[in-house]
Amino acid sequence: MENFSLILAIVVVTALAFDFTNGFHDTANAMATTISTGALKPKVAVAMSAVLNLVGAFLSVEVANTISKGLVDETGIRPEVIFAALVGAILWNLLTWLVGLPSSSSHALMGGLIGATIASAGVGAVHGDALVTKVLIPAIAAPLVAGIAALLATRLSYSLGKKADGKAAAKGYRTGQIASAGLVSLAHGTNDAQKTMGIITLALVAGGAVAPDSDPPLWVILAAGLAIALGTYLGGWRIIRTMGKGLTDLQPQQGFAAQTSAATVILASSHLGFSLSTTHSVSGSVMGAGLGRKGGVVRWSTATRMFVAWGLTLPAAALVGALAEYVTGFGAWGTAAVAVFLIASSAAIWKISRREVVDHTNVNESDEPAGVVTTAIAAVTPPPAGTATEDLTATIPAPSSEPAPSQATV
Repeated sequence: MENFSLILAIVVVTALAFDFTNGFHDTANAMATTISTGALKPKVAVAMSAVLNLVGAFLSVEVANTISKGLVDETGIRPEVIFAALVGAILWNLLTWLVGLPSSSSHALMGGLIGATIASAGVGAVHGDALVTKVLIPAIAAPLVAGIAALLATRLSYSLGKKADGKAAAKGYRTGQIASAGLVSLAHGTNDAQKTMGIITLALVAGGAVAPDSDPPLWVILAAGLAIALGTYLGGWRIIRTMGKGLTDLQPQQGFAAQTSAATVILASSHLGFSLSTTHSVSGSVMGAGLGRKGGVVRWSTATRMFVAWGLTLPAAALVGALAEYVTGFGAWGTAAVAVFLIASSAAIWKISRREVVDHTNVNESDEPAGVVTTAIAAVTPPPAGTATEDLTATIPAPSSEPAPSQATV
């Protein structure tokens, strides 16, 4: 550890800050449907998810090795390159969190790393085969596989439950949701916490603190697990609202099917070393579950905005990472300038978010993404003849299981 320089320490701290944002950004992956259906109270849900994220971080290092050894050439990569990559990933995470869009923290990290590496060492330093086989193909396949599995599982659940008592079945599925949410949280720890482990290990190799081709040291595994668990506990309530209420209205059967399908896909990818986006997997499964119920809906306006964010994640983070790497190339003052820019931008995004606070007390109050006022339509729409205005108004806050006229019905 005699080579643990100041810049390397800055990189490690920044990587853990990214891991923290990954935690609160992706809490929705595990707990949004559980919270939206009332299976668990919001604070209990995120506490449970945090613990299981920490446990999952110790179960495997395959994904960490994909990041540290497979995506870019370790030789010639300076710690400043890793720092620049993290800047791009953190800023994209914060921006998408601000607007309540579930985007991929994993792809933000890899986009930042690719952009910074190209700016530093050229296109040849990126392993294109690993990028395609272990990042891009899973990015497309995961939501499709999870969505189809959730659609079929939802239809099977309703088919098997036709003769069952409605209340008893709902209670049973809520219990199942808690178990499946725990499985998704565990899977999230095995996949996403490892990405930070991989990026720290890559920085340690670049800084000469560990030998090339090394697995993540134990202290790296522990630090990454704790950082993502803390971020998870604080809860990304804006994204939880979008995932739980903005994409579709879920019943317990659908929530159970969605979470079980997503967990299966994520755990399988972790075993194979695929750097999968848990956000893509869970989003796909939620939409599949929405389509699987007769009369169910998917709010395609929200889904479209989410798809656009997915498509922009890699190039946007890569661009910021490349620009940050260019500035760090001017020396110590350039690195300091990038650090100041990151801190100032993060503080500005946080301040903007305080204009409309979304937390555990109001996360289920709206079925639209954060910042969208749904009652405005009711304010300008006259009530039906013979209906008391106050009675109509009283029904507005309650989410309906029936599709609104403007929604696509399946």
